[in-house]
Amino acid sequence: MTTPFIAGLPKAELHVHHVGSASPRIVAELAARHEGASPVPADPEALAEYFAFRDFAHFIDVYLSVVDLIRDDEDVRVLTFEVARELARQQVRYAELTVTPYSSVRRGIAAEAFCAAIEDARRAAAAEFGIELRWCFDIPGEAGLASAEETLRIALEQQPAGLISFGLGGPEIGVPRPQFKPYFDKARAAGLHSVPHAGETTGPQTVWDAVRELGAERIGHGIAAAQDPELLAHLAEQQIALEVCPTSNVRTRAVATLDDHPLARIVAAGVPVSINSDDPPMFGTTLEHEYEVAARLLGLDDRGVADLARAAVRQSFLDQAGKARLLAEIDAYAGRNA
Repeated sequence: MTTPFIAGLPKAELHVHHVGSASPRIVAELAARHEGASPVPADPEALAEYFAFRDFAHFIDVYLSVVDLIRDDEDVRVLTFEVARELARQQVRYAELTVTPYSSVRRGIAAEAFCAAIEDARRAAAAEFGIELRWCFDIPGEAGLASAEETLRIALEQQPAGLISFGLGGPEIGVPRPQFKPYFDKARAAGLHSVPHAGETTGPQTVWDAVRELGAERIGHGIAAAQDPELLAHLAEQQIALEVCPTSNVRTRAVATLDDHPLARIVAAGVPVSINSDDPPMFGTTLEHEYEVAARLLGLDDRGVADLARAAVRQSFLDQAGKARLLAEIDAYAGRNA
């Protein structure tokens, strides 16, 4: 049984969304503060039904309704700190949080205040929970090129200390990746890593576009690559990792069931992967549970599960000294529990 081992295993998470990680308690508190101005229920138990998604488009609608609850910089700070608390509870030592500043700035929070709030929470979480947070500033693709321009501007003008990468989320259908190339070019020129979502709800071409046009160093989801042997071979040869979120893919109907998930085929092709939770409270999951799912899909024992944790660290953008420390901690834990 891997569950006790997974619970204590030091981990890194590379694909987890800022607002999408708001716990039912925090979402309910925010909904109560803004009661009458939002369809989000203020009852934590009612949120489970509210978070039952018909399809990916419905998920985006629900996600944005939760974003609407983030009204000021104190909401941002509290949300970020509480997300860190939950990650640390699962022995996550390092997380790259996907943050969408555009969504908050267009709702009236100044970019400077937004960045100050997440940075304040980052420092407080490191001191209180021993977790290191880093930011991926994410373009909400459904908002078009104006959101790309604004996300890039905020990233380059504010340059919060935790910012390390530049991403692209939201729906893929009707939002072609190549149009965002100029923004990714500028972000990469400024030293940010490229980590767009691709191949979640569309086919392999979206992944090819993310690699060829956006210079992707890792791919958010990318599971459609399993449909294209040439693409799998390219990802394996170039060691472009996929950030895989199994339960998310089922809950958004990207795959029908966990047994249909292509994770095993992707790993068998030699493509590096990390295991992640995406929007855990919305999908009724945790990073711990995603490790349990991956262990079942891949037929892993505790040693294999520890290798998954090591892979996430190696694929991260943590500095080399930080990687060495976390890998040593994983090794020590695995040795004690062998």
